[in-house]
Amino acid sequence: MNETYMTREVALDYATRILRERYPGAQLAFAAGSIIRGEGTSTSDLDLVVIFDKLSQAYRESFLFEGLPVEAFVHDPETLAYFCWQMDRKEGIPSLPTMLADGVALPASSQLAEELVLMGKKVLEAGPEPMSTEEISRRRYHLGELLDDLRAPRSKVEMMAIGTALYGPLADFALRQRGVYSATGKWIPRRLQATDEQLHDRFHQAFEQLFRESASAEVIALVEDVLAPVDGPLFEDYRLDAPKEWRQKVFEV
Repeated sequence: MNETYMTREVALDYATRILRERYPGAQLAFAAGSIIRGEGTSTSDLDLVVIFDKLSQAYRESFLFEGLPVEAFVHDPETLAYFCWQMDRKEGIPSLPTMLADGVALPASSQLAEELVLMGKKVLEAGPEPMSTEEISRRRYHLGELLDDLRAPRSKVEMMAIGTALYGPLADFALRQRGVYSATGKWIPRRLQATDEQLHDRFHQAFEQLFRESASAEVIALVEDVLAPVDGPLFEDYRLDAPKEWRQKVFEV
């Protein structure tokens, strides 16, 4: 396990200097992430949400500041509102709202900072946008395909590959079906635990058996139970239409 290597105070000093030196025209910024929470490790980066009065477009960038990895999400208030409500909430992964709600405003709090914090909290309180019927069908089909593959893998290596492909989408669907926000990567087990301790334990046990012992029975049962409330996997009569403009002359390339 990595040990905490940077204090919150040092991280905030870095963030303040980055704001001053790299974004001198910005109104404010929010410093966020594991380092700001006091949980940073030797591989953690510093997250910054940088707010300008007006931009032609939002962007994100990654860079090193005196050796510290930094992920900056650069917005004006309107682009930030769009990303929070129309992207993060719709996708069910509340990255920016969480940074606003839990981050530290720099160089100091202000009326705008308080308004943006409130927006972040409102997005979090609203929960993710419900999945459409089409989205549920797409996920039922995808998870069902992986489930079928897991029932009859050709080798242990193939079983591991299927399990790797299955873990994230299955957890995401289980969380979204409960009407709560999801997560990606290392945050998935944390989100599962915060939402449903028993579900978290079941995921952990099932996938540990799959990866450690090449035993798939518990994962198969888990997939079946997650899909049960939506009538199980979908295959027959599933159809996904491509956009009409997706065509090209055969010899055009």
